[in-house]
Amino acid sequence: MPKLLVITGPTGVGKTELTLRLAESLHCDIVNADSRQIYREIPIGTAAPTAEEQLKVKHWFVGVKSVHENYSAGDYERDCLKVLKQLNYRAILSGGSMMYIDAVCNGLDDIPKVEETLRNQVREEYRTNGLAWLQNEVQRLDPDYWEVVDRQNPQRLIHCVELSLSTGKPYSSFRKRAVSPREFDVLKVALQRPREELYERINERVDKMIESGLEQEARALYELRHLNSMQTVGYREMFAYFDGTISKEEAIRLIKQNSRHYAKRQMTWFGADKTIHWLDAKLNYEKQMDIITDWLRADSVR
Repeated sequence: MPKLLVITGPTGVGKTELTLRLAESLHCDIVNADSRQIYREIPIGTAAPTAEEQLKVKHWFVGVKSVHENYSAGDYERDCLKVLKQLNYRAILSGGSMMYIDAVCNGLDDIPKVEETLRNQVREEYRTNGLAWLQNEVQRLDPDYWEVVDRQNPQRLIHCVELSLSTGKPYSSFRKRAVSPREFDVLKVALQRPREELYERINERVDKMIESGLEQEARALYELRHLNSMQTVGYREMFAYFDGTISKEEAIRLIKQNSRHYAKRQMTWFGADKTIHWLDAKLNYEKQMDIITDWLRADSVR
């Protein structure tokens, strides 16, 4: 079977640079696996590939949806599998959205349905009590999921709360990660750096986002701040600044802090995946390429 190369790792670790060089060397396309880079209106705050980078290598699932549209991991699984088949699996799947990568490589778990009455009740509680209430409920009902979930994403938090209340079991108990049949094997490579170095890179990247116009990008979307797609690190903090509840300096500090927290949760998630091959991001490209080539030649890791 063909083998799909997956490049992943925490935010700010250096996935974009490595993936671009690999795609050029291997003469293949890049399939984006970042759940926010899919939205066309927010390229700065999501560190989406630049126009120049997209001219060098064909990218899929970058800027293809509007923030007005709902797009789930299930939608991504369906659409991505079609694209990969079209490309005969000669592509690099690259990104840091854990659920998107799991959806493509393993398939999604069979989750019980929740009654509409309970679903509406949970959503009404969220509208009344806000994100902090949701976060407290997830932490109370499912401490394991709390450790890895994107805590700024109300849709995922709501899903956890409503399922946990409906079944009387933690949401994480249904996430068995059973592997669905695929027409390809997977080589999953995650980049890693020392934590202090990674956090410094994240801080520097936020500074570059500010210099590139993150504030202006967020202001243009302020009226859409209620959308699920806008519940994203970088925008929520800016919206609080626009509301006058925090200063601009505090917003920037929180963006850095929340980005570091997200990276930590990503590392927790990836650390539990025993199929991952870890690659030192500080190695020079030639060495990285040699290591990945050797892994690609080896037997399937799935």
